[in-house]
Amino acid sequence: MDKTIDRYTYRVTWSEEDQEHVGLCVEFPSLSWLEETPEKALKGIRKLVRDCIKDLQEETQDIPQPIATKSFSGKFMVRVPPDTHRSLVIQAAESGVSLNRLISSKLH
Repeated sequence: MDKTIDRYTYRVTWSEEDQEHVGLCVEFPSLSWLEETPEKALKGIRKLVRDCIKDLQEETQDIPQPIATKSFSGKFMVRVPPDTHRSLVIQAAESGVSLNRLISSKLH
């Protein structure tokens, strides 16, 4: 199971409110772990994720798939106001590139 928890997306940040470092896991948004050092916060959230996975397995519930192991098509749809769409088409035409290429370059 340790290899599985290694594939999840962890982050450690400072919590001004708690005056401690907080460990987070993107795939388990309801979990967090507070500690005095970033290293302890990471160790704590990893243990909490491990325990949570064990509980989910015992209850035969779905376990979140790590983002790192998911396949992505490279396509997603974004809705923008018509005026924004028009402006982007003009920018693309003026730049001599497709709308897709223009948007892709803006996302980098």
